[in-house]
Amino acid sequence: MQDYIDFAAKNGVLLLKSGACQFCGANTKRGIHECLEIFNFGFGEIDFSKKENHMYKFLMVDAHTLQHPEIHGRWNNHFHLSRLHLILKHDVKWSYRHSPMLSNYLKVYKIDKQNEYLIPPEVLKRGTITTTDILKNTKNASDRKALIFEWATEVHRTWHSSHHVAETIAKEFLNRNKSLNELI
Repeated sequence: MQDYIDFAAKNGVLLLKSGACQFCGANTKRGIHECLEIFNFGFGEIDFSKKENHMYKFLMVDAHTLQHPEIHGRWNNHFHLSRLHLILKHDVKWSYRHSPMLSNYLKVYKIDKQNEYLIPPEVLKRGTITTTDILKNTKNASDRKALIFEWATEVHRTWHSSHHVAETIAKEFLNRNKSLNELI
């Protein structure tokens, strides 16, 4: 499995080692490296082992991934935007059991769409909320959850030019999985 540094190089992106995050603008000192560190280890107030908090994990993963598409594989954008769309626009109560189902559907979807590419919003225009904002502007788990939801909603909005693709994927995925919310 390639790491984010390899993906950035594959995408022709030089990762900066200092300053703010070059993709989302998070107020970091070590750029994307620190932004990822905060994302991976900085939200400890939320107990993600509890089922009622799983949704916030999905929202933050999708938001962060879509703010930093240059460090991920091309089809990641389809997965994360579609999942966010299913959660926010179709009110799917996502669970860990749903993710492999969406991945499997995307394998089928992309067979006829090998040249489809979701064009990300401009760098630094993928939502104003970042990892450092969540750390700085929240005092407890409840505050963090509310801001994570707002972050995900804002990032989803910035990808508006690709919502038609996410909606197409969402509708067919839901059609194939009619009892989705029963799997929770």
